[in-house]
Amino acid sequence: MVRNGTHTVKSYEQELGQLRAMVARMGGIVESQVARALSAVAEHDGDAARLVPEQDPEVDALERDVEALAIRLLALRAPMAGDLREIVTAMKMTGDLERIGDYAASIARRSLRFDLADGRISLSGLRSMGRLVQENLRRAIDAATQQDADRAMEVWHSDQAVDDYYTALFRSLVTYMMEDPRNIGPCTHLLFIAKNLERIGDHATNIAERVYYSVTGDNMTGSRPRGTGTSSVDAS
Repeated sequence: MVRNGTHTVKSYEQELGQLRAMVARMGGIVESQVARALSAVAEHDGDAARLVPEQDPEVDALERDVEALAIRLLALRAPMAGDLREIVTAMKMTGDLERIGDYAASIARRSLRFDLADGRISLSGLRSMGRLVQENLRRAIDAATQQDADRAMEVWHSDQAVDDYYTALFRSLVTYMMEDPRNIGPCTHLLFIAKNLERIGDHATNIAERVYYSVTGDNMTGSRPRGTGTSSVDAS
């Protein structure tokens, strides 16, 4: 009986390890999608832009696999306390990661629709915002794989800076459009791209909140930090 019990525990730990590995794999792919999408915009890299949507099927498949394994663990293992929170968090996280991948694909597709080669429009603000969003996403995924509540909290507090970048970028792009009608087309695409980045930041913060709850059993207290006067654009 002891041998069978040991085998059951070992099998359960292996399944938890498999779940963690799949979430980490999904996070790594999504990180690469965001990096390539930003390269497509900043460098007008057509190859990078085309690669981002091609990664979507693998992300979608991993989301389904994580959900299936999580349901299996819930049904057959009856996890409790920390294990239960981790399994549920993994299942919810994949929804955030899948949406981040979709936003990255949207950014990549839009990058192919305009050309900024004449240098009329500065991309420095977009690059800065992109770097911060990438860093928050990386830290959120690291927090998940390492079950690090402190790192999750850092991401949560950084959301305000992302919102502030978006607000400043929104105003800057509107100014470009007012100054020269030729800027309206490319600036419109850049506005959608900036909004997609802001939403990627929101999903990274969602992941951070889920990780914090998974590790501590508590929700983050207080309202989520927000920037000053964010503007609304439909980024679909």
